Amino acid sequence: MSFGTIPMRLIYSLIAIALLCMTGCTSVNIRPISAEHQITSVVIKENPKVAVADFLDVLVDGFERNGIKAKVVSESTEVHDGYSVNYVAYRKWDLAPYLVDATIGIYKNGERIAQAQYHLKGGGGFSMMKWQGTKTKIDPVIDELLKDLKTKALK
Repeated sequence: MSFGTIPMRLIYSLIAIALLCMTGCTSVNIRPISAEHQITSVVIKENPKVAVADFLDVLVDGFERNGIKAKVVSESTEVHDGYSVNYVAYRKWDLAPYLVDATIGIYKNGERIAQAQYHLKGGGGFSMMKWQGTKTKIDPVIDELLKDLKTKALK
């Protein structure tokens, strides 16, 4: 097969670039909670600005799956003692809405003690994995965020 005067090196480069564009890269940055914390329950401050419909349910399920009772309260609720969780999540639209960005923070007396960030680079590009559900994307993030608590519980 001949491509005329186009050098094969250029064609291979274009194919490589096209393949890279088709695969979405996910960036996950987690600063897990230290095992020194004795967390049995958290208060999750509801963020009404989040348009990812199932994000709060996935968050509550994630904490409870890890043995931590989760109570949802309004964003204006003051939490003086205990642990609180704030979150934000963003979606994009490409034939259907899908999660592209999320940040979960755990706080003790107003001080952040742990944080997890999920980011779908380039909005997922042409990758079909960008349409995976919120649960599929966020469950591993929550598990990693809380991993040291599980380790301590097993000792």
